[in-house]
Amino acid sequence: MILPGFGEQAQDKLRTAKILIVGIGGLGCPALQYLVGAGVGNMGIIDPDSISRSNLHRQLLFSEKEIGRKKVEVAAEKMRHLNPEVITDTYPFALNNQNALGIIQKYDLVIDATDNFPAKYIINDACVILNKPYVYGAVSRYEGQLSVFNLFISGVRSLNYRDLFPVMPLPGEIQNCEEAGVLGVLPGIIGTMQAAEAIKLLTGLGQPLYGRLYNYDLLQSRSFEITLKHHNNAASIDKYEFEKINYHVSYNGPGDIPEVSVAEFNLLTQQPNIFVLDVRERHEYPPIDFSDAQIPMSELHSSIASLPDKEICVICHQGIRSVYAAQFIKEQRNLTVYSLKGGLTAYFKQKNV
Repeated sequence: MILPGFGEQAQDKLRTAKILIVGIGGLGCPALQYLVGAGVGNMGIIDPDSISRSNLHRQLLFSEKEIGRKKVEVAAEKMRHLNPEVITDTYPFALNNQNALGIIQKYDLVIDATDNFPAKYIINDACVILNKPYVYGAVSRYEGQLSVFNLFISGVRSLNYRDLFPVMPLPGEIQNCEEAGVLGVLPGIIGTMQAAEAIKLLTGLGQPLYGRLYNYDLLQSRSFEITLKHHNNAASIDKYEFEKINYHVSYNGPGDIPEVSVAEFNLLTQQPNIFVLDVRERHEYPPIDFSDAQIPMSELHSSIASLPDKEICVICHQGIRSVYAAQFIKEQRNLTVYSLKGGLTAYFKQKNV
């Protein structure tokens, strides 16, 4: 409160503010901690996941002894110890287009701390419908992004997420943190910056990051901004359309794709008519020597004709992209296609048992 330009007036604005954080992971944990520490009066946290060991290098709010517990429950407990005067609302389930409007309307702004595209489009569209500011953040490997969407500046609405990305990527086209990896300190940096933008919005301090996309390169210790413009073909979603949209898109290929276990995969690969296709990107680790070809998901559209007329078993890192790749192959080539359930993660885990 001794800061010039802040004082009791700004602190009181934080005390009466309500912020929703969607996703209590690498971005959401630091954002939550700093906002509670700053005295934001009411925090909402929504996340369906439980704590796992793979979270701990970037989600420092959690510890080894809490593995298996719901993230929102543990986070709320710890925030009560940090600042017992802050009210913390917990939502131990996923945000979707059936519940988003009812939840988001209770808050002054939303911090997007998610790592998947359907959630980002749901948050954006709900915020546009409800006229709520949206603090966007994203990380992958060694790079992060940050921006603020859906503000009203001099009575004019600023850009929203669909001006930046008008069309949602198909599943598997872009990897999430679980598949691409991320250096743990990076979401800490971007999540803290999201908290800073939220504080600026609530108190009226400084210049919010609207109309600009902030990019941070951790390896080079460099940052740059891209000036954003309205996209002429960006969709405008109303309340009726919002509740009808299928945000969890897929290739919708004919029929279900059989997912084979590691044991079934080992039997399949002994047959001469089985072609094993690796759809990971070429830099992904670990290298393997038992696939017949590697065609990354990003190249599959242009290389679909090169696949042989055989039964194909598709593999990837965790068995997510492989399902969508198999659907696409079946749709385009009408071949018998399988997907390795759990991907190479399951394969090497069973091999090492």
